[in-house]
Amino acid sequence: MANHKSALKRIRSNEAKRLRNKLQHTTARNAIKALRETEKKKDAEKELPKVVAMIDKLAKNNIIHKNKAANIKSKLTKFVAAI
Repeated sequence: MANHKSALKRIRSNEAKRLRNKLQHTTARNAIKALRETEKKKDAEKELPKVVAMIDKLAKNNIIHKNKAANIKSKLTKFVAAI
């Protein structure tokens, strides 16, 4: 166990950040899955900017790598265009 007050605080804050990151990541993944299941082009085009914004936020906060974010956005854009 930690011996310093600052180490105990760091443990607490790391856990809070981990849970927040996990929630954001899970929410974005669910949004991506929902977009991929969309069959109407109009609905997909409406949802795409929201999902892209979520992905950009994950990349900005280093929850996912920026290249992974770019790959996901590219694939989703191609998917929506092909509907």
